[in-house]
Amino acid sequence: MSRGVRILGIDPGSQITGFGIVDAVGSTPRAVEWGSIRTSGSHHDRLRRIFEEIGRICDEYAPAEIAIESVFVHRNADSALKLGQARAAALCATFGANVPVFEYSPRHVKKAVVGQGGAEKAQVQYMVARLLGLPKAPPTDAADALAVAICHAHSRVLSASLAAAVGR
Repeated sequence: MSRGVRILGIDPGSQITGFGIVDAVGSTPRAVEWGSIRTSGSHHDRLRRIFEEIGRICDEYAPAEIAIESVFVHRNADSALKLGQARAAALCATFGANVPVFEYSPRHVKKAVVGQGGAEKAQVQYMVARLLGLPKAPPTDAADALAVAICHAHSRVLSASLAAAVGR
């Protein structure tokens, strides 16, 4: 049986960055691995850890495609800047894999997985577990990363179908 396309989903955060790896055969995803990168220390130490761990995950699991959640606007400019830097550290860590990177807004991910863009974290966790056939819901940050990967798995099939329909 073909493993399909391996997708690494990333939910960036300056304190906790979630990751989730799925193998997608068509639009059907199968969970491979998931977890959270917990950081501590100075902001530079946090960014270094995110960079090193995402790089290690890319080396170990060799994703064919990467999907990352885009930054949403914070009321606090300092928090938004730190989140953007954590996201950049994660993105830069994927460059060595030399694979396509896709970005999705939090609303888009929630709509793809739960059916509504304003879904609560618990709803995302529940649906991720159901869609992947997991015995229990993954922790929040890992569930969010798996949701990004699931969203991409569905989006890539739709994109391929649309391209075929217009003859590309």
